[in-house]
Amino acid sequence: MSNVDLLGRRKFIAGLGIAAGAAMVAPAMAVSEKADGVKWDKEVEIVIIGSGFAGLAAAIEATKHGAKDVHIFEKMSYFGGNSAINGGLFAAPGTPMQKKEGVEDSVDRMVNDQLASGRGIADEALLRHVASHAVEALQMTLDAGSEYHPYLQQLGGHSVARTYQTSVSCGAGITQPLYKECKRIGVHTHNRSKFEGFLVGSKGEVVGVKMRTNYHFGEDQPGKVLNIRAKKGVIMATGGFAQNVNLRMAQDPTLTAEVGCTNAPGATGEGMFEMFRLGAVPVHLAHIQSGPWASPDEGGFGYVSNYAIFNFPHSIAVNRLTGKRFMNEIADRKIRADAELSCRDEQGKPYPPILISSFKDSKAHPNTEKVIKYNVGWKFDTIEELAKHFNVPLAALKAQIEEYNGYVKSGKDAQFGKDMTLAKNKTIEAPFTVVRLWPKVHYCQGGVQINTKAEVKDSFTGQPILGLYAAGEVCGGIHGISRLGSCSIPECMVMGMTAARSIMKV
Repeated sequence: MSNVDLLGRRKFIAGLGIAAGAAMVAPAMAVSEKADGVKWDKEVEIVIIGSGFAGLAAAIEATKHGAKDVHIFEKMSYFGGNSAINGGLFAAPGTPMQKKEGVEDSVDRMVNDQLASGRGIADEALLRHVASHAVEALQMTLDAGSEYHPYLQQLGGHSVARTYQTSVSCGAGITQPLYKECKRIGVHTHNRSKFEGFLVGSKGEVVGVKMRTNYHFGEDQPGKVLNIRAKKGVIMATGGFAQNVNLRMAQDPTLTAEVGCTNAPGATGEGMFEMFRLGAVPVHLAHIQSGPWASPDEGGFGYVSNYAIFNFPHSIAVNRLTGKRFMNEIADRKIRADAELSCRDEQGKPYPPILISSFKDSKAHPNTEKVIKYNVGWKFDTIEELAKHFNVPLAALKAQIEEYNGYVKSGKDAQFGKDMTLAKNKTIEAPFTVVRLWPKVHYCQGGVQINTKAEVKDSFTGQPILGLYAAGEVCGGIHGISRLGSCSIPECMVMGMTAARSIMKV
């Protein structure tokens, strides 16, 4: 590619950032600049932008390898970012719980599952790096005090059960212990601190950042901008852009403001934009994933999401118009989200399908009580009550349940090829618990390109941008077209740990 083409792309990227800024709440445009003659307000060893899984793991790992002055900057008033409200699901191959439950797994098997979901464009080297170090990252959470349910889950697209889930069934079960560990070991944390741009040296290397203090999301910003020098480097762990509606729509016009989103409000992408302006390679921005376990009856991630994730293996998803199943309930996320979006009434309007579970099996998950209590799920004593409530053809529904129960007994799903391992002995029978399903924007596969050292690649040279590292959802191209559930936390943590090791040269 010629220099003219590259320059043209950089101008386009700058324009993209400006256009997307309109979608942010009270945005302040970040602009990187040369550090020549800059008066430094502060000098630190390592700067980490973002306090989710990646940022917290990076801080702990850097300190473990000798860093003495690590600073985490978080733009929101609270720490943990989007990570704190995710599902708390952590996939890893070859774990102690797998060995205890007799599950045979390997790095190769996990990578192959992810490559299949990525539809040919996932980054195998990065997936392999993450899978190879996932158990180390899991151990970091355990060492920090994270607690998990005493069972494994097999999520959609995974060929075996390899997923742990925090005992509180959300990401805070990891971010809070990691944050406490950061404080214990002397990591400096700053909230209400918004990243405003990079400060670069004479060779284009990142030597520092501009940070706005006293930042209040969604309000006018009176805070002072500080120039902070990073002696060893900067780690960007700023997350995705699922809450940036304009950028979402630039990639997929159907992802309007009317489409729900599971992300925290701060997931708007400014850190990613600024790395693009610096020359980082944009990868897979158009691949934006929707969660097929979400509910139209509650906001955000809510209670239904984790409830549904747990129950999919031993439940049936039914189209209310036909009373029949319409998908493999544990296929990968894209297959299921697309299938759900096809459930529409005669006028083409969304007609959310339902997930039917036996209460005797669903009640094993703590969210079952909550979805019923908060009226985002229902319990029925008979199939007749269920069919009448959702206006589902009764005869067809009875026939479908009888057919599916035959698959439970035989161990083979003749309709959709669902892996029936976790459905063994779990027939669908009264009383029932039911939730409605409709996808919500959940994860951005796109972001900046990194290598297996968590170094950010330069679009002009193909070489790493010196002094700059990135980890987590701000990075792109790792998962391809569709990310498997429970693979984000290990990716964020492993790449955060990797960034720390690279910056400390270990």
